[in-house]
Amino acid sequence: MEIPYQKLAPAVLRAVIEEFVTREGTDYGANDFSLDSKVAQVIRQLDEGSIFLSYDSQSGSCHLRKR
Repeated sequence: MEIPYQKLAPAVLRAVIEEFVTREGTDYGANDFSLDSKVAQVIRQLDEGSIFLSYDSQSGSCHLRKR
């Protein structure tokens, strides 16, 4: 189920994004980015509509997915 990210409290959205960008195996190539930079990149992709936030009721978890 798609979750409208704009309806989340800013602190909740940031927590979801931070959990995503700090997962083991997240690949940013040879570049090092700060946590704030990674969060900003994800927010930009959400704003552009290239990714969306989804909720899986079976696992009770949120995911960021490509469109």
